Amino acid sequence: MTGLVELRDGRGRLVLAPEKGAAIARFEALVDGAPVPLLRPGDGTGTSGCQVMVPWSNRISGGGFEFNGRFHAVEPNVPGEAFPIHGDGFQREWRLAGCTATEAELLLDDGAIGPYRYTARIAYALNDGALDATLTVENRAGMRLPYGLGFHPWFRRRAGTMLEARATRVWLEDERHLPTGVAPVANHPGWDFSRASVLPRSWVNNAFDGWDHHAAIIQPEDRMTISLLASPSLDVFILYSPSPDSGFFCFEPVSHAVNAHHGEGLTPLEHGATMSASIRLDWTSISSH
Repeated sequence: MTGLVELRDGRGRLVLAPEKGAAIARFEALVDGAPVPLLRPGDGTGTSGCQVMVPWSNRISGGGFEFNGRFHAVEPNVPGEAFPIHGDGFQREWRLAGCTATEAELLLDDGAIGPYRYTARIAYALNDGALDATLTVENRAGMRLPYGLGFHPWFRRRAGTMLEARATRVWLEDERHLPTGVAPVANHPGWDFSRASVLPRSWVNNAFDGWDHHAAIIQPEDRMTISLLASPSLDVFILYSPSPDSGFFCFEPVSHAVNAHHGEGLTPLEHGATMSASIRLDWTSISSH
């Protein structure tokens, strides 16, 4: 694939795909000079790397949404999906605005889906092997609209992969992957990751809130723990874990729950106003002793 951008420092390597939605294609730890994938490697699309979600995360039902007394239509944007999902930032070509050996800034000048017209930028930086990513959106629609942001990393799933992420509530979903209500995580002990736990064998595709913005992915086969820190604006995480043999799972820090256009959690922005969100991915080696 052409147009890739590589960042590297002594402990990490990051490969970006500006033409594929400003996605991360690869993020690797360098352990004694040898690469260890921290995300599921690929071309940054489909089931690999990490996509950015702008100007909202996840699904919108009902053919669109009403805001300030006006209905705004939004058409489905992904083949096979009944509802528009994840905005359009991940489907567009971004441009490289600046780059050093360890930092890159990518810009989207013409985001447009449904009523949304916006610009966006994302800054990526490596610092001693850790990745910092900050995503910012500016409303250019000429009217007040509700916005949301998120990150969609794909992690490798092995037999021993464990997740630690403290949350108090989980949103239940129906067969359309739309929320039906919330329940205490304590009512669903198989989804309680307050202590590091192996991922469930059954399907999970749920939003969790009451989150402390920290998570850890433990990969015993790599003797590595990946830590994730999300900014305060990312109050929800979505865990997508289809099955043990899928080879992946997604842990998505987002600013709002699924279908928030018909509920709450989005951030209304006036024309010209901005919102930002950021994550940090870091790693440590697990001692073999």
